[in-house]
Amino acid sequence: MDIAIQIFPVLLLGAGVTLKLTVISVGLGCVIGLFIGLARLSTKQYLRVIGTAYVDFFRGTPLLVQALIIFFGIPQLINETQAWLTATYHVPKIVQNFRFDMWTAAIMACSMNSGAYIAEIFRAGIQSIERGQMEAARSLGMSHVQAMRYVILPQAFKRVIPPLGNEYILMLKDTSILSAIGFVELTRRAQLINAEMFAPFPIYMSAAFLYLVMTLTFSRIVDWLERRLKTE
Repeated sequence: MDIAIQIFPVLLLGAGVTLKLTVISVGLGCVIGLFIGLARLSTKQYLRVIGTAYVDFFRGTPLLVQALIIFFGIPQLINETQAWLTATYHVPKIVQNFRFDMWTAAIMACSMNSGAYIAEIFRAGIQSIERGQMEAARSLGMSHVQAMRYVILPQAFKRVIPPLGNEYILMLKDTSILSAIGFVELTRRAQLINAEMFAPFPIYMSAAFLYLVMTLTFSRIVDWLERRLKTE
């Protein structure tokens, strides 16, 4: 108990990092997901192919592998490409020893992964709206884009709040995977403390408690939003 009280302020800092990363990543994921979801519903085949390929890749591969590719793989590819261009065509290097900082890599991995799942959430939400509403909007003189913006999407947003809440909770827990690349969020901070104190039970139970508090808090917020929107 004394150890848990002693380390709690330090773990709380890690929880703040986890919360910040989750909010940024899911926020960017919503933007990515909306465009990818609309691409998957597009009448243009090349947009559907791009959207489907994006969703299949990021949903079909682990977040850890994606983070490793972004943090280690892409910088290697860029550096080797620059070296080849310099050796072959005498093109000067734009960046010496390119690499992503930890925050950039973490946000890229989480937001792109989240975007794939949110794309399917938006796609399902849009498809759940009766097709007659689009036809009615078009008959009033709206373009397809206007009908989607003013008629379909506002209704779809209300319907996707529960699954978006679930995605937020899943991403909040999945950020612990980034400890594998050295990103110091809540789980990594607990690992570092345990390496010094070697008291795994109170340390990891304290981390689990903080995850539980964050997920339950957001679950209550989502429940409140659902009730609020149902009464409007």
